[in-house]
Amino acid sequence: MFVDKAKIYVKAGDGGDGIVSFRREKYVPEGGPAGGDGGRGADIIFRVDEGLRTLMDFRYQRHFKAPRGEKGRNKSQHGANAENMIVRIPPGTVIVDEDSGEVLADLTRHGQQVVVAKGGRGGRGNIRFATPRNPAPELAENGEEGEERYIVLELKVMADVGLVGFPSVGKSTLLSVVSAAKPKIGAYHFTTITPNLGVVDVGEGRSFVMADLPGLIEGAHEGVGLGHEFLRHVERTRVIIHVVDMSGSEGRDPFEDWQKINDELRLYNPVLAERPQVVAANKMDMPESEANLEQFLQQVREVKPDIEVMPISSLTRQGIQELLYRAADLLDQIPDEPEVAEVAELSERKVYSLEKKEDEGFRIVRENDTFIVESAKIDRMMKRMQLNSHEAILKLARTLRYMGVDDELRKRGAVEGTIVRIGDFEFEFVESSSYY
Repeated sequence: MFVDKAKIYVKAGDGGDGIVSFRREKYVPEGGPAGGDGGRGADIIFRVDEGLRTLMDFRYQRHFKAPRGEKGRNKSQHGANAENMIVRIPPGTVIVDEDSGEVLADLTRHGQQVVVAKGGRGGRGNIRFATPRNPAPELAENGEEGEERYIVLELKVMADVGLVGFPSVGKSTLLSVVSAAKPKIGAYHFTTITPNLGVVDVGEGRSFVMADLPGLIEGAHEGVGLGHEFLRHVERTRVIIHVVDMSGSEGRDPFEDWQKINDELRLYNPVLAERPQVVAANKMDMPESEANLEQFLQQVREVKPDIEVMPISSLTRQGIQELLYRAADLLDQIPDEPEVAEVAELSERKVYSLEKKEDEGFRIVRENDTFIVESAKIDRMMKRMQLNSHEAILKLARTLRYMGVDDELRKRGAVEGTIVRIGDFEFEFVESSSYY
């Protein structure tokens, strides 16, 4: 089964906690602080592996949680940093943040990688808080939380040549004839429901990768018939071979088929209309094909005089080798990686944002006799601080005073003994400045 879209959850590792410790050696009086810092949490890194072809693995594992850093140690020893988590993805994967819609990366080459979730910093041990005024602090920090997010992975097949056309025009048969690929072939529409890849050996030391893409129908650019799921794979191809059923065996007009498919490509992404294209007039072994080809050539020349039309028959292999030579010649003339403009759907969801600055403000809400202080800065500080020591409480109190929280509480009517809630903690408001 081919899987080309997956939603997963990633959580980078938390930083290790710093510790409070002191030197306790027999002949070292007043040894001082010796609590080490915690280690950094592991990043989650997505790396391209050319050996992968699908997102199948993400059907069975949807949650990725990286290890946290080790706690600090005594004797001023730093806790070990956690080893980064490497997640392998196939080439051609687009990584999108689900919440913001931002495209984080578009990875196409083997070995390319991107950090999708950064690990948290380790907490500082009490050795970091030593000052001349306080040479033996009992302060330490908790590790910072690692980033977490939901990510959508979208795979666009990496192929040199893409076969496009209506269902049942012979794309799968053509791929099976020119390569060792064994796509499912049947006498009904949508036999191919997932892209098939095959390596084509042209001869003379030349080869390329060909993709048999599922059949398109009118309205595909709007998502009709899973159009977006199929069209996204056409973007990666450097040359398009447009397969047309020249026999008209199903009562369709070859010229109308050619126009409709080209319209779908153009409406989905205008760049695809400029991609080198060869029309493979297939099923030339059928009785009506010769007459239909003459009429088709006249109609096409009026619209696009420079279009190449090559008559072939996948059944009798008529014209197949000439088609492969032409595709190889076109590939030699164009860059390895075609420029692809953002699809309307992709450009709409792309987000550009400036680097976020820390919010220094706060808000006070009163519920009955309790004052609730809301502040992103204070919340982050309290998550980092180990509020199990008197020194830590004093440090928090000083921070609140410098931010102006004390003055604002007094203006709102807080008096000695009033309950103040910050996050999950409750404190009594104290007018005395002795704790500063």
